[in-house]
Amino acid sequence: MNNSLKYLGLGIVGGMVPFAFGFLLSRSYDAPLSEQVIDGNRLARTVSYNGMPPVEGASFVEASENTINSVVHVTTKVVRTQVQRDPFYEFFYGPGTGGREYKQYGSGSGSGVIVSSEGYIVTNNHVIQDASEIEVILNDNSKYTATVIGTDPSTDIAVLKIDAPGLKPIAIGNSDDLRVGEWVLAVGNPFNLTSTVTAGIVSAKARNINLLSDRTSNSNVPIESFIQTDAAVNPGNSGGALVNTRGELMGINTAIASQTGSYTGYSFAVPVNLVNKVMRDIIDFGIVQRAYLGVQISDISQEIKEKNKLPSTRGVFVSSVTEDGGADKAGVKKNWVILKVGSRDVNSVASLQEEIGKRRPGDKVNLTLRTEDGTEVIKEILLRSADGETVLKSKEEMSKTTALGGTFAELTAKEKKELNINYGVKLKTLEPGKLKSSGLTEGDIVTKINQTQVESVEQLTRLLNTSKGGVLLEIVSESGKKEYVGFGL
Repeated sequence: MNNSLKYLGLGIVGGMVPFAFGFLLSRSYDAPLSEQVIDGNRLARTVSYNGMPPVEGASFVEASENTINSVVHVTTKVVRTQVQRDPFYEFFYGPGTGGREYKQYGSGSGSGVIVSSEGYIVTNNHVIQDASEIEVILNDNSKYTATVIGTDPSTDIAVLKIDAPGLKPIAIGNSDDLRVGEWVLAVGNPFNLTSTVTAGIVSAKARNINLLSDRTSNSNVPIESFIQTDAAVNPGNSGGALVNTRGELMGINTAIASQTGSYTGYSFAVPVNLVNKVMRDIIDFGIVQRAYLGVQISDISQEIKEKNKLPSTRGVFVSSVTEDGGADKAGVKKNWVILKVGSRDVNSVASLQEEIGKRRPGDKVNLTLRTEDGTEVIKEILLRSADGETVLKSKEEMSKTTALGGTFAELTAKEKKELNINYGVKLKTLEPGKLKSSGLTEGDIVTKINQTQVESVEQLTRLLNTSKGGVLLEIVSESGKKEYVGFGL
């Protein structure tokens, strides 16, 4: 009897092995693309580390050897096309017909980090911005042409891809575990000096230095929660790796604080936990799925503390709540204080933005808040996108209504009647891009593109997303004034 039970048990276990294997295979098949291609998640590359922190006189040889072949040199060629109007030509042939193209040529360089054996590379958006050609040089001096998978100006992160064999992806760490005072290394290519390693300590976390503010708009808030270090970082280090003594990626080096443009003691990196989320969004969707709480917030200064009779400067102050946003629907009120996101304390706008920046629309998050009467409450917030939705959208879906940093909407019959026009679409929201840099503003009506009447949003976005060379737009402002705007693509 006992033998029968034993064999029955072995038979059940033996039968479950292929079942479990098949289940895992099916789960792998359904997994997001980023889960399958980014090393350091399900199949993390291990690093050699003895578990002991560095002591006085210790070297950083192992960490350097584990990372130096994962950091690449990125070079770019930039061609900027400008369109200038020719009033003399327009006098004879009509408004908008006298555009002439002028080209300017330039080059740049920076660093990047290999995050996948399949060729995915993370760098800074400003390193490859407006580049017409991108070349990646590995540590063995082999060169490859890179393609841009996607960019995110709000975090200054971009994802590239090369087709190369034998790549060595970096081990991805956990920046939440990084502590002030901990040793870190900066690996990159300053001044075109390839494979340079410098060392320092973490000076602070969740720093906001207003680096990205001029690249965004009210519709797309920049996320700045930098790791501050005193590791030497110079021009060319941008996009390179900040690693701990295990050789694990802790951040992407992005900026320095300097009056001269060279290193003077402070450098800043985007935390890898935020980078990880952004790059996975870009690989899976082509765009970043940005989530919002639906509140306007501010750091708690002494003035805010005294004015609102707060017990301390701990937390983040809610200055207003967006109507019908996630926070509003959950019952969050103006003048409350956000103390925690999940189990993590938040004591600055930067730290709160970083925590929410790791999540997507449709995710739920628990906030610990202090009400005006001092009571602590926990609210579950359903995060939403900028347009109030919880559904994730692909780049293809977004491209039907967005182009060059602008989101467009159809005109109502009332708007057409008020402006005395029969065609055109409205610029609903405006983020950094060609449209904003060319002087367009939210509310402008685009009536023609290259002398072709604009009949629908999808028609305009398709032409803007596929046009090469120069573009000339006929614009009608909300006041009814007509003008022409030209720019190069």
